[in-house]
Amino acid sequence: MRRRDFLTLLGSAAAWPLAARAQQAKVPVIGFLNSESAAEYEYLVAAFRQGLSKIGYVEGRNVAIEYRWAEGEYGRLPALATELVRRQVNLIAALGAPATLPAKAATATIPIAFLTGDDAVEASLVQSLNRPGGNMTGVGMMGVPLTPKRVEMLHEFIPQAETLAVLLNPDNPSAAASAKEASDAIRRVGRQLRTLTASSESEIERAFEQLANVKPVGLVIATDAFFIRHSGKLAALAARHAVPTIHTVREFPAAGGLISYGPNLAEQWYQVGVVAGRILQGAKPSELPVLQPTRFELVINFSTAAMLGLAVPHALLALVDEVVE
Repeated sequence: MRRRDFLTLLGSAAAWPLAARAQQAKVPVIGFLNSESAAEYEYLVAAFRQGLSKIGYVEGRNVAIEYRWAEGEYGRLPALATELVRRQVNLIAALGAPATLPAKAATATIPIAFLTGDDAVEASLVQSLNRPGGNMTGVGMMGVPLTPKRVEMLHEFIPQAETLAVLLNPDNPSAAASAKEASDAIRRVGRQLRTLTASSESEIERAFEQLANVKPVGLVIATDAFFIRHSGKLAALAARHAVPTIHTVREFPAAGGLISYGPNLAEQWYQVGVVAGRILQGAKPSELPVLQPTRFELVINFSTAAMLGLAVPHALLALVDEVVE
């Protein structure tokens, strides 16, 4: 081999690792922000990844994900969002209403794909659902706007209840909107209102204890990531205190709660993954409409209804999507 050919080959060999590293550096990075913890949300993260893969992005192959979990401490979210911005991620996936405002406050330039239970326009996340403007778009699962419907369904189940209570997380930015929706709906059905708050497990237990001497009573659980994570505990306490209760997600009746009404949570996380993938492909968040669920699930646990001595109303039987025995 001639010396010139040898040096050319040697130079190519030396350049190859540099080229490989440069190619690796081009892999986009998603900053993942959530108020809860990885252990309880593993199945939802899997749905998010499935949405990404539909657009052609597979974690560890052609996209990286930096996870930031607040472990139920909402006050940590602003610092975690700022950390992702400093990391210079290509996109932030803000999953859940508590994460959306900290993400918005942290950057006006990095694209943000969000999931929120709030009205995205009223929460000032976007200018409009069809033309979001700015750097944010995503999925609005209509958790707060569906509160009056949940009140009506619970009242249908227990028309004899003189008091309907609502359980709110005061740390959630949507707590005020949830409280107003619930109080207006409860007054419309002519029942007394009881407002309870909880942002820790001990406070959840205390809230149910406060209902011990208020009978007959029904409880509406506001849309909140903390309450979703503790669906099992909420179901157990509702059974222990014999309080008919309605929640947002099917995980609640699946764990022994009475009833839930809302979109399928895993489907919403999947859709956020799809939105994130489209943005990574080059779509502008300002021009991607905010998605909203087109189907809502009514899930009733018939065994819990029987335990509480309640008959399932015919009006709800006609609407039920899933029965838990």
